[in-house]
Amino acid sequence: MHGRIPLVAALLVALTIGAAPATAVAKLPPKPAGWPATLQLGLKDDPGSAAATRKKFRTGLRYQYLAGGVNTGGGWSTWNPGGAYVSNYVRESVKAGMLPVLTYYNLRHSKPGAGVADEMRGVLRNLADPATMRAYYGDVALALRRAAVVRPKAVVLHVEPDLWGYVQQAAENDDAATVTAAVAGSGVAALRGLPDTAAGFAQALVRLRDAHAPNVRLAYHLSDWGTRVDLHLNRPNGAQTDALARRAAAFERSLGARFDLLFTDWADADSGFEQKIRGDGGASWWAPADFTRASRFLGGVVRGTGMRAIVWQLPLGNTVMRAMDDTWGHFRDNRVQTLLDDGRRRVLKRMARAGVVGLLFGGGADGTTNASDWNRDGVTNPPRVFGRTRDSYNADDDGGFFQQLSRRYARDPLRLP
Repeated sequence: MHGRIPLVAALLVALTIGAAPATAVAKLPPKPAGWPATLQLGLKDDPGSAAATRKKFRTGLRYQYLAGGVNTGGGWSTWNPGGAYVSNYVRESVKAGMLPVLTYYNLRHSKPGAGVADEMRGVLRNLADPATMRAYYGDVALALRRAAVVRPKAVVLHVEPDLWGYVQQAAENDDAATVTAAVAGSGVAALRGLPDTAAGFAQALVRLRDAHAPNVRLAYHLSDWGTRVDLHLNRPNGAQTDALARRAAAFERSLGARFDLLFTDWADADSGFEQKIRGDGGASWWAPADFTRASRFLGGVVRGTGMRAIVWQLPLGNTVMRAMDDTWGHFRDNRVQTLLDDGRRRVLKRMARAGVVGLLFGGGADGTTNASDWNRDGVTNPPRVFGRTRDSYNADDDGGFFQQLSRRYARDPLRLP
C-alpha cells in the first residue's frame, strides 16, 4: 500500500515564490488522552501473537489491517463470524499490555472502484457512490462496536491511508469541501444533515465513533504527496518544506472533523526491495537530509493540525546483519538503525520534538523484511556482501536486529517532550 504518482518538479519553484518565512516554533499539542509518557514502538502483528510479541520485543503497540472491501463478500468482517476479528484482536492486545492499532483500509478494495486500474479514480468513484458508502458506513460502525468491547481501554483506528492524499489532489485550493462524497446522500439515518463532500465524510467518521466507541482514537493519514510534491523524491528546501506543511495542515483543517492522531508513512518497502524488485535505481535510499526534511515537515503539520503523530509501516531492513543480502524477505534499509541504533538518539529526539509519539514497523508488501522467521529459512548468514559483518542473533529474517534494538530501547525509553 502506497499511492505515489508522478510529480512535477516545477511545482517546487511555484511554492518558493511568495513563501512565508518559517515562524517561531509553536508549542506541541497535547498527547492523545491516556497516551504513555514515552515514545512507543510497535510492530505489525498477526492475531494470536500479542503475548509472544510483547515478550520478545517489549513493544507497547501492535497493528493489523482491516481490509478486503465492504461489499465484496470477503472483507475483514468475514474473517471471523460477525466481525469478531476486531474484538479478538483488541482483547488479546489489552491482555498482553499492548495498545491495539487497526488500519482500516477498505475503500480501494470495494466495488465498483476496485475494478478501476487508476487507484485515485477508483477510490474517488467509491467515495461518491451512495450504495457503496451506505455499506461502508455500516462496516465502519461494526468495526467500532467491536472495538468498544475493551472500553474504557483505548484502541486506535487508523482510517484509510492514501485516501486523504488523493482527496487533497482532487480538491480545489486544498479544500476538502470541494470533493464529492456520499454522506447524508448515502441514506444512513445517523448521518443526516452532513454535507455530501469529503469534509462530510470525515465528519461522519467522527460522528460514528462518538456514537459507537468513544474509547477509539481516530487517526487521520497524512500523505506528503497529497500536495503533489514528494518530500523524498523532489527534495524541497527548508522554506518549501514549511510551505508544504502549511498546505497539508490547511487541508486537514478543511475537513472540519476532530481526529485524535496523525499517521504518516515514509515507505511501504525496504530500500533494497525498491531497488532490486521495483527497479528504482536506488532512489528510495534515505540520507541524513531526508530524515531532517521529514521531521521538519511533520513538525509543521503537527502544530498546524493540533495532533501528535505516529510514523507507520516503517521498513524493518538494516545494513548491519549478514542476513540482509537483498533476497526475498532479507532486503536492506537504514531506517531502523538510524532511529534506534544511535547512542545519542539524534534523529529519534528530533522526531519526538516534531511531535511523534510512536513508531510502527512492518513492511507493506510481500517479500519485505520481517522481524520474525517469516521466510521459514532459519538462521541465515550468507556471504558478506554490501559490507555487512554481523552474524545473525537468531532466525528472524532481519538477523534479529530489531529484537536487539527494541529490547534495548525498552530499558530506557525516550520521554516525550
